[in-house]
Amino acid sequence: YDGKCVFCRIARREEPGTALLPCEDEDLVCFRDIKPGAPHHYLVVPVKHMGNCKTLKTEHIPLVKRMMEVGKAVLLKNNFSDLNDVRMGFHWPPFCSIAHLHLHVLAPASQLGFLSRIYYRINSYWFIT
Repeated sequence: YDGKCVFCRIARREEPGTALLPCEDEDLVCFRDIKPGAPHHYLVVPVKHMGNCKTLKTEHIPLVKRMMEVGKAVLLKNNFSDLNDVRMGFHWPPFCSIAHLHLHVLAPASQLGFLSRIYYRINSYWFIT
């Protein structure tokens, strides 16, 4: 836990302005992005403080898969069922504003605005899927 990290505080329910969405994985939390790039834009975050996506190793594959499953489940619970029109990924440092691992879940990807299509471009220099 890093008390200076806003995502650590959100995960511990210490940020009353951020509502957590129902999540069936006790090691992860999910909430809406404060600057949504799509009609559905959620962040899936490990409760335990982890660095950004550059710190991921082979042993973290199950964690990333669980993060993706939580993202899909949240979309389904929020009445979005076209899982072929979803973009999920991580901002690559130095282009991530919070140094705590977080998966962006955006849907429908076909409705991303002009800037969001750039900012969340598939496997770009700054965003990896």
